[in-house]
Amino acid sequence: FHTASANDIADWQGKVGKVVAKKQVYPRSAMRDQIEGRAKIKISINRSGEIQNFDIVEKTGHDILDNEVPKLIERMNPLPSPPASMSDEQLNFVLPVSWRLQ
Repeated sequence: FHTASANDIADWQGKVGKVVAKKQVYPRSAMRDQIEGRAKIKISINRSGEIQNFDIVEKTGHDILDNEVPKLIERMNPLPSPPASMSDEQLNFVLPVSWRLQ
């Protein structure tokens, strides 16, 4: 039973990662100036995957990328609905987001 729920959660995290990858935008001016960064965003969702609120717990250190976070949240809302096996505490999670030039 435990492995099934762990797998469910891993599958769901994979789906969330795909949504982020699809919806993430690299601001043109950041690209031009070769600005890279990483942020950590604390996200709270409800059972249907709607983002209730978010908080940037670790900023990128670049306003242009930090300003992109709320836009990213808007674009990726709602997230895939979490598996029923997830506890209420797990509906709050920290999402790492990176802007990296290829």
